[in-house]
Amino acid sequence: MYVTGVLSLKGGVGKTTVTLGLAGAAAKQGLRTLVVDLDPQGNATTALEPGESETTVADALEHPSPAVLASSIAPSSWDDTVDVLVGSEDIERHNHPDPGSQRLGRLSRLLAALPRSTVADLDDTAPPRRGTTPGASLPHYELVLIDCPPSLGQLTRSALVAVDRAVLVTEPTIFAVSGVQRAFEAVQAERAHNPRLQPLGVLINKYRARSAEHEFRVNELRELFGPLVLSGVLPDRTAVQQAQGAGVPIQRWDTPGAREISQQFDVLLGRIVRAGHSAKERRGRRTG
Repeated sequence: MYVTGVLSLKGGVGKTTVTLGLAGAAAKQGLRTLVVDLDPQGNATTALEPGESETTVADALEHPSPAVLASSIAPSSWDDTVDVLVGSEDIERHNHPDPGSQRLGRLSRLLAALPRSTVADLDDTAPPRRGTTPGASLPHYELVLIDCPPSLGQLTRSALVAVDRAVLVTEPTIFAVSGVQRAFEAVQAERAHNPRLQPLGVLINKYRARSAEHEFRVNELRELFGPLVLSGVLPDRTAVQQAQGAGVPIQRWDTPGAREISQQFDVLLGRIVRAGHSAKERRGRRTG
């Protein structure tokens, strides 16, 4: 199981859109995926339209046990390989501004209750999926995607303690550039609690090719972060809002703009999968 966080410390830059785009790309490849909705707004949950769950992520963080975790996960309406750790506005009560180490480790301990599998272990002998009955045994997820809130409290910090890689989302505007700088600093700081944690890269969203301001900010980001800036930017396309409004992944919205964006999500998912393979190889060398 490989855990990736999607974050920004500025709202409105599209981190939930990126989480959903990656979930759609993973579904297309048949990767068993769990989307963890840590944002009190719950937009990822709304978009994925999961079935009923007895509890939510707020309850699972309050009582981090396998039973509560299982009752907080529901299948999405998108694909039978994508599940949701259901979001709730009640999760805000867990967003303490200055949490201790015990609170920071709750999400990591919760995800440790999931059956272990990795993106490098895909084969035809994987165990069958669970049913939709609350409390049923959980599947082996190859990928976990965490949609973080746009603030640096307990929720985002606990996600950084739990993940292997962090995708830093920004748009090419002055305030978003400042937000992604703070997000990068947060990643570096939380490595003290999670040595596995590394930034996967800075993803530029909502880019308009004919905007001089956007081009200036893209160059600024490349000066600040160098090779961490991912080469594939996400263009500003109405197809994103159209697909979300229709309740379907961008991969199923058949327009030129949607296909263009889908290709970028395929590339980003490939980067995540390769990082998972590399991590497994490093663990193998250490234990060999």
